[in-house]
Amino acid sequence: MHFQTLESRIVSLFLALILVGQGISFVVLRHGITTNEEAAIHDQLELGVPLFNRLLEQKAQTVTGNARALSKDYGFRQAIASNDQETIESVLVNTQDRIEAALALFIGLDGQIRATTNKKAQGNLVQSILRLLSDAERNDGAVDISIFENRPYQILVVPVRAPITIGYIAMAFPLDRQLAKEMRDLSLLDVSFMVSRPQGGWSADESTLSRENAVGVASQMAGIDGAVAQSLVLQVNHSDYSSRILPLAKNEHQSAVVVLQRSIDEAIAPYRKLQLSLIIITGVVTGIAFLFTFFAARRIAGPLRDLTEVANRLGDGDYQSPVEIKGDGEIRKLSIAFESMRDGIARREREIRRLAYWDPLTDLPNRAQFTVLLIAAIANSAQNNSTCFMLMMDLDRFKNVNDILGHHFGDELLIQLARRLTNTVGDKYPVARLGGDEFAVLMPDVSEATAKEIATRILVALELPMTLEDQNVDLGAGIGIAGYPMHGLEAEALMSRAEVAMYSAKISGNDAVMYDPVLDKASEENLSLLSELRRALERNEFEMHVQPKLSLGTGEFIGFEALVRWLHPEKGMIYPDSFIPFSEETGFIRALTRWMLEQAALLCRDLTARGIHAKISVNISTRDLLDQNLPTLFSALLTSHGISASSFCLEITESSIMDDPKRALATLEKLHATGVELSIDDFGTGYSSLAYLKRLPVDELKIDKSFVMSMESDADDAKIVRSTIDLGHNMGLRVVAEGIETEGAWQLLKKMGCDQGQGYFMSRPIAVNQLEDWIANWIPPNPID
Repeated sequence: MHFQTLESRIVSLFLALILVGQGISFVVLRHGITTNEEAAIHDQLELGVPLFNRLLEQKAQTVTGNARALSKDYGFRQAIASNDQETIESVLVNTQDRIEAALALFIGLDGQIRATTNKKAQGNLVQSILRLLSDAERNDGAVDISIFENRPYQILVVPVRAPITIGYIAMAFPLDRQLAKEMRDLSLLDVSFMVSRPQGGWSADESTLSRENAVGVASQMAGIDGAVAQSLVLQVNHSDYSSRILPLAKNEHQSAVVVLQRSIDEAIAPYRKLQLSLIIITGVVTGIAFLFTFFAARRIAGPLRDLTEVANRLGDGDYQSPVEIKGDGEIRKLSIAFESMRDGIARREREIRRLAYWDPLTDLPNRAQFTVLLIAAIANSAQNNSTCFMLMMDLDRFKNVNDILGHHFGDELLIQLARRLTNTVGDKYPVARLGGDEFAVLMPDVSEATAKEIATRILVALELPMTLEDQNVDLGAGIGIAGYPMHGLEAEALMSRAEVAMYSAKISGNDAVMYDPVLDKASEENLSLLSELRRALERNEFEMHVQPKLSLGTGEFIGFEALVRWLHPEKGMIYPDSFIPFSEETGFIRALTRWMLEQAALLCRDLTARGIHAKISVNISTRDLLDQNLPTLFSALLTSHGISASSFCLEITESSIMDDPKRALATLEKLHATGVELSIDDFGTGYSSLAYLKRLPVDELKIDKSFVMSMESDADDAKIVRSTIDLGHNMGLRVVAEGIETEGAWQLLKKMGCDQGQGYFMSRPIAVNQLEDWIANWIPPNPID
């Protein structure tokens, strides 16, 4: 093959391109592997920090739950009350053995150890436990880490109440190899617990590394400060390790840390094998490419040689020979291949669509297809000002059929049932299988009487036993009926209410039940809870707690959010999540809101009299917002207590605004006219339209804590918070962040320009009588330049 020919030039060009491309790819890949793996190891270590903390937290929650269970044990409390030392110690020993604790104590109210499972346990461990007593009393439990006998221990203290505090249970759990192994299994990071020696240096405790390697790690930690988290590159058994050192505990003489480490060589090893494989593949591909391009070049150059021969014949005067151009056959084959591929893809697409919208067993529409049909029927009824109904049916005793006769028999029975339903209602009314033994029938443009008649027709058809494989099967059914527009305006609402009616039919024994709103409110438990709430309001069992709000720019106390707590005489403290949603469902929330406004007004008056000027934020529910009389009642409340409306800020959620935007806007405008400030709470988690937002007479946006709590580690949440702050300021609104749990979050929000904030970093919700002391003792964080 001469270089001057077309074939040789094509082959040379292809080979050169392949070799250059593979060479560049190899260099880029090698650099990318090294860079990305280092970044991946760094990310693993960074993610390992919250993961390890989460493991500690989960372990703490588990053992705290066990301790609380013991603290509530009637026999144990009786033993304490009777000072039965032998019983107390026996219970502690049994509990210690059962939950694998290293130490269990019972401590009296005077801070003295009354019973212990280890008489030798003294020193730092016991002192650390005693320091937790006050926190345990305030928070119904406290957890910390301490050092004892050159090992880190997780310690916890839980108060024993009957109903007042009569003592404390304390337990200690070693941070052992099991915890390290769990961390290794979850993160692929090796974990080593290290404890500093009083004479200097570090000693290895438990580790997922071998004992020799763990000692090697400890020997390289000279000069490490156990009070500060830091990164370090270590040499373990001639292998480089990237590590992250996290402080666990510190006392006057010793520190304990956990070392998270990942072998760099181990992480890159698979890629080194990949590089060798790429070199081999490159050689093989180059050889194959040479052969391929050689024959391809000949096929490309062939038609050109033929044309040269034709030109020569024409030059010689031969005009009779036809001109033959080769190569069309390959193009034609390629077109056939593409047509075959297109036809194959079209067939598969039709099959996928069938599986997505049709039940493969009965060949009836499935839930997704039935929803589409129901939406279309509702739209048609709305256009024609007519009604449409749907019924949902659940078979009785079908589980017994599956259990006794087998699932194959059950499947065949469902197929036969589907045919019977279709024949019974006719082609006019679509029948669907929603799943399991649930079926539905859509009845567009029918009256309520017709819908009931069709349900009766189905029940009559089911009275005839089904015969399959010489077996006669009697199947009953519960049928629920719901219709548009009387029971709902959307497909999901109709399906949900038909299901409610269906279960009511099955429970009551009626064959078919038309949906009635009463069915949603018939629960005896709900009625009981409503009665308890009303009694709680009459007996003054509700308490108001407050959470301070501060200026992020100056650290100055601005005001607080008023929060409700229910001090149940038997169940103890009940938090809002347990009763607020039910209060909104039943309408009791209106009475509760008025109680909160009354208590807030009284507190505002008392604080003002003592020279404390603070803006009180009170949450307003959806039902309150739709109450057109709320502005009048609020104004009367302010007048009766001689309070300015500017002392209040009423918080509403995005979803409550969007439930009925017109009525909500009317109520908000009347409230704003009184002079009270309005705030949108939990901003960013709802579905409000900016078109409505710009029309609302609000003064404040409150960023939901779900974004604030993780914004230090989640760049996307940080972007959302920054964008929300900019949006609020551009609309002339004050922006408040809730859920601030760290000083870092405070400083980051301050840097973003957020105006105010609240969260556990500043204060948890506290009782009203603790507010003045908190204000007096509050020290803002130092500003960071």
